[in-house]
Amino acid sequence: MTEDTLATTLDRIRVFPIKSLDGVDVDAAALASGGGFSRDREFALVDADGDYVNGKNERRIHRVSAEFALDARTVSLAAPHDADAPAPATFHLDDPDEREGVASWVGEFLGYEVALIGERTGGYPDDTELTGPTVVSRGTLREVASWFDGVTVDSMRRRLRANVELASEEAFVEDRLVAEPGKRVRFRVGDAELLGVNPCQRCVVPSRDPDTGAEFDGFRTRFIRKREETMPGWSGGGRFDHAFRLMVNTVVPGGSVGGTLRVGDDVRSLGTEPE
Repeated sequence: MTEDTLATTLDRIRVFPIKSLDGVDVDAAALASGGGFSRDREFALVDADGDYVNGKNERRIHRVSAEFALDARTVSLAAPHDADAPAPATFHLDDPDEREGVASWVGEFLGYEVALIGERTGGYPDDTELTGPTVVSRGTLREVASWFDGVTVDSMRRRLRANVELASEEAFVEDRLVAEPGKRVRFRVGDAELLGVNPCQRCVVPSRDPDTGAEFDGFRTRFIRKREETMPGWSGGGRFDHAFRLMVNTVVPGGSVGGTLRVGDDVRSLGTEPE
């Protein structure tokens, strides 16, 4: 392993109980057996073909507002930007009939049948191989938001949908958690350890307003240009085959499953090791 190259604290934890819907901030989150946080992407919406109803495939899903009460295990759905949307409603996620109600509500809004699934161990992460919490920094959100007129830091946070936000004000400091192909970066958060692997390849979702789905014209082109212009010396390398990458994908070593990450935990790189 190499010497420490990152030392900061954990500033924010966010889980997304239903894949593709809004997230909710928590003070602490346990690392589940599937590698991600418990309660993160626990459920997913799918269409009649079994394909995800997510921002990549369905722009209108951005217009669905979801508020979760995690302890009560409920979700409240609304579509405040659509006058003809179903009336706001609250559903209990542990009740099979009410889970069908979630699917019916979303299906009525979208105009086609969907189902809410939730039977897969480990939930429904975006990356089925690198299933650990995704990581970004506060400084990165501020920097990237500044590239786009009218996009706030919180809007960028909601566009990128990271699980873990580092307190560092240094832009792209999370790239220190990525090494050359064949190596991973081991880092400690509180009493748990994680392995940083890839800079996350982005899709169309960050280009869209998280409330309306309206696309920012030229988002990808500007993002790539600014990413290349501002990429610090510790970024780049063989993991960056293109510049439309931001946020870090991780895996959770077996010994850390069951551990808990908490806001305020120290975050420290332990160096690289073979992949």
